[in-house]
Amino acid sequence: MSAAHRKPAGSCALPNKDFAAWQKARLDELSAPDSWLGLIGLFWLEPGVNSVGSATDAAVNLPSGPAHLGDLRWEGGRIFWQPVGAMRVELETDHLGKPTTVDCENLSFFVVDRDNRLAVRVRDRNWAASQPFKGLDYFPFEPAWQIEAEWQSISPPLRMEVPNVSGDLKTVDVAYKAVFSVAGETVALLPMAVGDNEVFFVFRDRSSGKETYGAGRFLKVPAATTGATAQAGGHGKISLDFNRAYNPPCAFTSFATCPLPPPENWLPFPVLAGEKKWQGGK
Repeated sequence: MSAAHRKPAGSCALPNKDFAAWQKARLDELSAPDSWLGLIGLFWLEPGVNSVGSATDAAVNLPSGPAHLGDLRWEGGRIFWQPVGAMRVELETDHLGKPTTVDCENLSFFVVDRDNRLAVRVRDRNWAASQPFKGLDYFPFEPAWQIEAEWQSISPPLRMEVPNVSGDLKTVDVAYKAVFSVAGETVALLPMAVGDNEVFFVFRDRSSGKETYGAGRFLKVPAATTGATAQAGGHGKISLDFNRAYNPPCAFTSFATCPLPPPENWLPFPVLAGEKKWQGGK
């Protein structure tokens, strides 16, 4: 059987209505004013005072509005917004969740934390007026790409340096791997994050750069089931639904800092499921 026609083993069924609901949620997310497609700038900050405004020498250069809207002050590991003529306020970054957003007419900005490097993302909330989102292409829903994998513990845990599209490295500790078979070939995926309710993978496959986005895709799945056997060094189970593999933010904007899949997550066959390469609305 050729690689292009390989199908995974150990699949289970999922109603198509659930898949359709997931697709609609993706469409709503990417069509919204706060979509990744609305980002128009990424500016790295320096400790101390960083000016914000439309002046050409502003550290955070806005395309419109006052020449000097205010200052972002990075002091002692905290970030403060000091608007002109108003009181300063402390901003939350995205380190622990949703960041504080500062609005200025149709523009907004917020601070992101990338391993203690801070940057400002600027968004045009009216972006869809000039470039409406035309949706995504998907492979047909395929129950065979819903796989119940073994959730195997790794002892001792791996410590990996995972790069992102900006060339920065992030240290990830990996204590488990998802092991499954496709057409008799056994492979494993290493999670980039494991939460109480969700596990996050970054992978690429033989469709990457062809039918799908070249830098790989993301996959979020429910947390693994790990009973007493798994805790004692045995195997748990984790459900991988590749129909829900989706494009990372960097597929839609150059102002994202997406993690890249480690070599261990380069699958040796095409995964013809989930989102296809975004064509830029053309």
